[in-house]
Amino acid sequence: MSDLPQTVSLTERHPESALNRHWMWQSAVLILVIGWLYSAIIYQLVAQWWSDPNFSHGFFVPAFSGFVLWQNRKRLVRLPLAPSRWGLLIIAFALIVLVVGVLGAELFLSRISLLLLIAGLVIFFLGWRVFRAVLFPWAFLILMIPVPAILFNQITFPLQILASKVAATVLPWLGVPVLREGNIINLPAMPLAVAEACSGIRSLLSLTTLTIIYGYLLEPRIWARIVLALASIPIAVAANSFRIVGTGLVVQYWDPDKAEGFFHVFSGWLIFVISLIMLFLLHQVFSVARTSEDERP
Repeated sequence: MSDLPQTVSLTERHPESALNRHWMWQSAVLILVIGWLYSAIIYQLVAQWWSDPNFSHGFFVPAFSGFVLWQNRKRLVRLPLAPSRWGLLIIAFALIVLVVGVLGAELFLSRISLLLLIAGLVIFFLGWRVFRAVLFPWAFLILMIPVPAILFNQITFPLQILASKVAATVLPWLGVPVLREGNIINLPAMPLAVAEACSGIRSLLSLTTLTIIYGYLLEPRIWARIVLALASIPIAVAANSFRIVGTGLVVQYWDPDKAEGFFHVFSGWLIFVISLIMLFLLHQVFSVARTSEDERP
């Protein structure tokens, strides 16, 4: 008897294992290529999370996206696969954005290209239906990318002015005479400068990120999640403004030296916790309204 039939039967007996090995090799090569292209970009991104307090929340973003994917793994596995060639166009566009970002020394474009590449790979290998199923964890990854410096400055300065105006309006009601010059609040004891670190951008970014996570975990209604996320913006701005008011009261009625150091750091954490409590209370209002609707005949 020839050995050929035996060989053919063994090959046909394990087509699935051979296919799995083929996919494993393809995946390994693809991961190596992506790692080679984006290793420096990812390293700089993580280093900025570590060194810049404004974007330290970036560590939580990919972790939460991974948790969402793991939580929905059974539903994702059951989805039918329909690879689309449109993914190739998105992959090509992502690589073009990467080249432009690297040549122009623009970190934001280089980092955004990674998200575009992930979207293109999902669509090309798995299809649009799978991409729609993972749209939320993919879009959430945008929050891990620091805002470009030019846009960051355009946001922080108006926040500094707004906090200064609120403090200059409220402090006279509390018996503290104030003369405001831009972001400088002149008090009888000393001038109080609302610096970039006191603009509230740090608490705004962190609070918005945590609110989205909170809404996803504890609120099933989409509209309520959106309202909570949007409400985090004015809550963070108002809380930071009243932090400046509290600092002005400490300077005027206690000790100017006490307004720096430990009190300054502690007040930041305290205001952030108060902001979380306000969002929690707002969510409780939504929950009570939902309960009332369910109890209606």
